[in-house]
Amino acid sequence: MDEINWEDRLIGIKGSRGVGKTSFLIQYAKEHFAPSDKACLYINLNNFYFTVKSIKDFANEFRMKGGKVLLIDQVFKYPDWASELAYCYDNYPDLQIIFTGSSVLRLKDECSPLSNKVVSYNLRGFSFREFLELQTGCKFETYTLDEILKHHVDLAHEISSQVKPLAFLDDYFHHGFYPFYLEKRNFSENLLKTMNMMLEVDVLSINQIEQSYLYKLRKLLYLLSLTAPAAPNVSQLSIDVETSRATVMNYIKYIKDARLINLLYPAKEDFPKKPARLYLQNPNLLYATRMINVEPQALRETFFYNQVHKDNKVNLGIKNAQFLINEQYNFDIGDKIRGKFSEDIYYAIDGIESGEQKVIPLWLFGFLY
Repeated sequence: MDEINWEDRLIGIKGSRGVGKTSFLIQYAKEHFAPSDKACLYINLNNFYFTVKSIKDFANEFRMKGGKVLLIDQVFKYPDWASELAYCYDNYPDLQIIFTGSSVLRLKDECSPLSNKVVSYNLRGFSFREFLELQTGCKFETYTLDEILKHHVDLAHEISSQVKPLAFLDDYFHHGFYPFYLEKRNFSENLLKTMNMMLEVDVLSINQIEQSYLYKLRKLLYLLSLTAPAAPNVSQLSIDVETSRATVMNYIKYIKDARLINLLYPAKEDFPKKPARLYLQNPNLLYATRMINVEPQALRETFFYNQVHKDNKVNLGIKNAQFLINEQYNFDIGDKIRGKFSEDIYYAIDGIESGEQKVIPLWLFGFLY
């Protein structure tokens, strides 16, 4: 909430399913408006009422009755939502609209009616820092990557004086990214349900892919998860999924947009080229797909990529490093330094509470947001 300019008249909150977009809207309303204040209203376009009522007519009636802020959830459930929000922006200057949508939505495309009107933000799952705050009741600052690189010894000492981060890291890997771990339900079953909904709704529905292809998408995601992190064998995947190489690459892009996977490229390269390595989007997904056969090194690299790439550019590193960050810093991730120490590499090491020089505890990168 602190990152958003609330003065903008049209604000889009994007995020993958399960990260708390609905809770975000409701929390905003509770913090800024009294329950009896009719200037703010939350609506969910899942409601059958909006099969016969247009967004623009509803918004106009709301503002005519004193409405100032309209919170719209699950906007993509309405067929012509982008055009109607653009109409509201152009014709109702006294009304602010804040809406949520899938991470798959392309709000800034030149062909979108909203391209020059909406200001969009991405809502992520919990960082390791946020998970620690919820688990311990302590409050911790966020740090930039440069602050961590320069002052990691002092920062690690300060944090470790309040809490033992390593005591919580395995729990975060297993279930800490998605807010619904706080609910008294089976987390693993809930996550599997969420992943399937991502494929069924965020990938199939929004990209207008026929339902009959869902099985291929599910199979592809599972096959990718078994080898991640690794370079995808597109030829073998096309055989296994029984579709063309081009379709496999398109499916990989769709799954990435749904925030189920991350793609790693060498600097200056990007889609539609084949990625150098493919990761699941966060460590929780490794447990959901592989269950008990989760490799510690896969968890470490997936965690690092997930935490760092919010505000930093992540590319393939040099030979002895997995990642190149901001085309400047090479990082080797592990539980120890592999081979000969290099002054050209930073080492993010698991299992240590504090480091020295270019050796930095892996957990500290969970304090970037």
